[in-house]
Formats: sequence, structure tokens, C-alpha cells
Amino acid sequence: MEVLLDIIRSFDFEILVQIADHWRGGLSDTVWTFFSLLGNFGACWLVLAAALLCFRKTRRAGAAILAALVIGLLIGNVWLKVWIMRPRPFVTHPELTALLDPGDQWSFPSGHTLSSFAAATALCVFHRKSGLLAYVPAALIAFSRLYASVHYPTDVLAGLLIGILCGLIGAWLTDRTADRIHTLRLRKGS
Repeated sequence: MEVLLDIIRSFDFEILVQIADHWRGGLSDTVWTFFSLLGNFGACWLVLAAALLCFRKTRRAGAAILAALVIGLLIGNVWLKVWIMRPRPFVTHPELTALLDPGDQWSFPSGHTLSSFAAATALCVFHRKSGLLAYVPAALIAFSRLYASVHYPTDVLAGLLIGILCGLIGAWLTDRTADRIHTLRLRKGS
């Protein structure tokens, strides 16, 4: 088992070195920093959810995104990061330089990736085309975390998978809750 973990750690590190050595610098740094900042605190996804809540046709999607973000926050940031306590790549490997302040000290899973894929998945459940489009900024935000050397690839992969799961759970909970509220309204009206 330890051999497998060593291979994964080596793979993780090598990808970050390749990105740092061959992609970083100049305008590219500005672009990827911008995408990373979009994901801070799930801000772009919170704005999207608030906008969707304003319209009856998209209200369930907005509520599902909010539910997915809360679930993701609890699972990723409150539980997993504190339980696993994986140091950031630039802490473990001083030859890597962080492009930005990561916000906290723990790396696993990537909260930016988790929230982005949770929101995109929740949206996709209710509005397929828009949800599929939302995966584009989600993927860009996820890559930006590797580019900035603040997450390992396995952190991002875990964030992606957990985020999709949180999005599905958030959509399911929203659908169940909305259906129950609708049923209660119908009973009151009769």
C-alpha cells in the first residue's frame, strides 16, 4: 500500500512541476489567478444561485446549487480537510511557489473544485444545457488550483468527484423538499 501511495505522490508532484516549469509566467499567471479567484468562497456559484432563485422556472436549480454548496462545505472543508490534514504542495515541496494565497493550510480535497462541480452538477440536473456549460468554468477553476500550486492533482480529482456527488444530493434534496411543499399547498387548498 505504501508503494502505491509513493507512486501517487510522485505523480502528483511531477504534474505540478511540469505545469510550473512549462506553463507559468506572464499573462497566463493573470488569467489563471482570475479563474482561481472566481471560485473563492464559491462566490460565482452563490451569485448564480441567487440569480436563479429570482425566477420561478429556475428556482429549484438555484435552491439545489445552494444545498449542494452547503453539503460540499460541510463534507470538504469542515470534515475532510480537518480529518486528513494534507499540507499544501508548496509547503511540502519548497521548490514549488504558490501563485496566490490558498486561504487555509490544508490541501485535500480542493474546495474550489468541489464547490464548482457541486454547483454545475446541481444545475445540470434541472437545466441540462446550462449545467453542461457550467462545467466549463468549473474545470477552469479546478485547473487554476493546479496552476497556482495550491493543490495536488489528487486533491482536484477528489474535489471533482465529491462535488458531483454533493450536486446530485443537493438536487435530490431540493426536488424532494419542493415536492413535499407542493403537496402540502395542494392539501391546504382543498
